[in-house]
Amino acid sequence: MTDQGLVCALPDRSALADVSKYQDALVISGILHTARTIAIVGLSSNVLRPSNFVGFYLQRHGYTSVPVTPNEREVLGQQAYPSLSAVLFHVDVVDVFRASAAVPGIAEEAVRIGAGALWLQFGVISAEGARIARDGGLKVVVDRCMKVEHARHMGRMHWLGFNTGVIGSQRQAVL
Repeated sequence: MTDQGLVCALPDRSALADVSKYQDALVISGILHTARTIAIVGLSSNVLRPSNFVGFYLQRHGYTSVPVTPNEREVLGQQAYPSLSAVLFHVDVVDVFRASAAVPGIAEEAVRIGAGALWLQFGVISAEGARIARDGGLKVVVDRCMKVEHARHMGRMHWLGFNTGVIGSQRQAVL
């Protein structure tokens, strides 16, 4: 089958052999507890897009969502910027909703603007982008959803607020 007929492709997880080193729970928790301003690269005004839902969720939980997309003027009530370099204030986290091939350039720009972290959403995996960000002094999270991790680490996925480490709809048996 050619790529032209492909409707939905699974992410290429072979692009980063050791993705788990960029999924450290302490790093994730530290980012979530200290970040206030999140530049969302690829934030769409379409409410059916995951980027819009994540941006809305983060706003509802006290973060400032900064849309970075050349195709929009405003998203979620915030001015949109065509690039990270156009954002004239400090960005704590660059959250990426773009194809993996775009990540190295985004990582370079994130380092250039002095962001604190590069966060690559589910399926966005780039070994080169992660290396660029890490070498530039940024914290890096790969193949994780910021909304899901916020819910897990901030007590919204378990009624007692524990990080169970399990993402699923079925409860584990209690022994």
